[in-house]
Amino acid sequence: MRHSTLALVALAATLLTATASAQQLRAGERAAEPLAIAGVVDAGAAWELVWSATMSADGLLPTADGGILFAQEQSDTIKKLDSGLREYIVLRDTHGTGALSMDAQGRLFGVQRTCTDSARPYYQSCQELTYVAQLLPEQRRLVDSFPDGKPLGRINDLITDGKGGAYFTSGGAWHVSAQGVVQLVADQDIRANGILLSGDGKLLWVTNGDHVLAFTVQPDGSVKNRRTFGALNGDTGGDGMAVDADGRLYVTASKGVHVLSRDGGYVGLIPTPRPPISLAFSGPGKRTLYVAQMGAVGPDGKAWSTPPGIRNIGMSIYRLPMRSAGYAGRPK
Repeated sequence: MRHSTLALVALAATLLTATASAQQLRAGERAAEPLAIAGVVDAGAAWELVWSATMSADGLLPTADGGILFAQEQSDTIKKLDSGLREYIVLRDTHGTGALSMDAQGRLFGVQRTCTDSARPYYQSCQELTYVAQLLPEQRRLVDSFPDGKPLGRINDLITDGKGGAYFTSGGAWHVSAQGVVQLVADQDIRANGILLSGDGKLLWVTNGDHVLAFTVQPDGSVKNRRTFGALNGDTGGDGMAVDADGRLYVTASKGVHVLSRDGGYVGLIPTPRPPISLAFSGPGKRTLYVAQMGAVGPDGKAWSTPPGIRNIGMSIYRLPMRSAGYAGRPK
């Protein structure tokens, strides 16, 4: 593993202003002072900028030392930001890994987006199929096509099933077993993006625009009883999810992180400095919430931008001290 020069330069530039007062916003940020949510977060808790770069950071996972793992699609790497905010490369040549998931046995899985991002240098010439894979401790391809033979396209997210397989989203929601057998979860009236299992593995959540769907998981990995679990209080763009020790669900959307109770009731919003996509509890007792958010500050101090036709994947990671704690039974 080695330090990533690009990200460390960007990090140094952005952290120069990270101790500024809450009222002094960096380019592209918005006011984001949380209100108190009982048992979840204190009023006025301060977001801390801990990482920023002109490439993405997706699929946040906690590490045993209180840091985080994240996938960086454009550099074909999986990286670690340790508890001291030092950045390392954990895996290289990852075929455009986007989202990550790890089971209680320590097996790391990812969605391999290959060359489906316009920010990648060989975007137009690459023909490699996207696929779902186990990455560690050994590599194996689980699936690269739907049951009808069509390719998976640009895969959004995944959650391991704890049995060597995974649930993933691409167009709809799907399950692939450890043996590579694919089953449909849902592909009608669904804008699937984020996907997560409850702590006991009996409930599967899938984001669907302005609300979250729930499915009851069967022993063979199939699901039944599709229903609306909870709404995002009028917000749109439901994306990444995490669950805490009390069964509350945390969902990123345009305005910030929405918190739903274990029965789907709306608990409150934690506003974020930028539009969030991925989140994970980490740190001592898993009482720090790390959130990857869209946007970064360029070397000129202005909001990072890209030429027309090139997707802007500049991102920043912030963390927030929490009253609640992440679920302890698995990494996420």
